[in-house]
Amino acid sequence: MARYTGPKTKISRIFGEPILGNGKYLGKNSNPPGQHGAARKRKQLGEYAMQLKEKQKAKYTYGVLERQFYKTFVEAARRKGVTGENLIKLLEARLDNTVFRLGIAPSRPAARQLVSHKHVCVNGEVVNIPSFQLKPGDVITLAPKAAHNTAFTSVIRGKNAKFSWLDWNESEQKGTFIAYPERESVPENIREQLIVELYSK
Repeated sequence: MARYTGPKTKISRIFGEPILGNGKYLGKNSNPPGQHGAARKRKQLGEYAMQLKEKQKAKYTYGVLERQFYKTFVEAARRKGVTGENLIKLLEARLDNTVFRLGIAPSRPAARQLVSHKHVCVNGEVVNIPSFQLKPGDVITLAPKAAHNTAFTSVIRGKNAKFSWLDWNESEQKGTFIAYPERESVPENIREQLIVELYSK
C-alpha cells in the first residue's frame, strides 16, 4: 500500500499549483524546491520534460504510483475513444477519488484511508481497495458501523454541484456513480495528451 507521504507543499511548489491541498503557502513568489530554487532551472522545458512533468502531476493528483498508473494507461489505450480522455475517466472512476468527489472525505488521502479501513461499501458490499473501478450505476455508502459514527458523518459536506456524473442523496447518505465524466467536466488542470505522447515514445 505504498503512497506518497512527504510534504504536500513541496509537491505543489514543483508544479506551481495546489494539487495536494489548499495551496495557502503558495504565493506568487514561490520558487520550486531545491537549494537554488528557480535560479538554476532552465527557463524553457524541453518536450520530454514537459511530458514527464504532466505525468507526474497526474500521478500526484490522484495518488497513484508508477506501475498502477501505467496499468491504467494501458487499459485506457485498450478502450474505444480518445486515450487521454479514457485515462482521465478511469482515474475519476477510482473508488477513493469518487469518495472524495462525493464529499464523504475532505481529501483524496483521507478518502483512501476511509476505503482501506473498510468504512465504504459499494452496492452494499464492503470494498477496501482504493483503486477499485466503479461502473455506471454503482452506489457508494458508508459501512453500517461508520454510518452511525459522528466522527465520519460530521465531516461529510456533500457533492459539489459541478460534478454532474455523480449523485448524492443527503437524507440517505449515499452516492451514485451515474456515468464516466466528460473531460470538460473534470476540473483537474492536466494536459493528458502530453501523457499519451510520453508513453507513445
